[in-house]
Amino acid sequence: MKLKNVLIVVNDIEKSIEFYKNIFGLEIVLNQNGNVILTEGLVLQDAAIWRNFLNRDIIPKNNACELYFEENNIEKFAEKLEQYHEPIEYVNKLITYDWGQKVIRFYDLDGNLIEVATPIKI
Repeated sequence: MKLKNVLIVVNDIEKSIEFYKNIFGLEIVLNQNGNVILTEGLVLQDAAIWRNFLNRDIIPKNNACELYFEENNIEKFAEKLEQYHEPIEYVNKLITYDWGQKVIRFYDLDGNLIEVATPIKI
């Protein structure tokens, strides 16, 4: 068995596609009416469809998991994020940990937690 994808729930598929394309460079692999697979294995699921599947409330900003990306030029990425045309809610702007790793955390447009960090040097 292998993990195939990670699915996140979004309210506006088109806005989310634009966000993940412009911010992370992800592209559409498959688009099936409210279920969009992007490169790197990220799946966007329309919130109405997801709610119907689960018959439960969706809780944005629940901080129970995060999408983790690595970026060598994180300063340039932080600038790109600052210039995005939608407001970005930060958990923390760019910080450097004692071990030298630089990290920025924020929510996507639907309250899914994202961390972008420089690769850990082992």
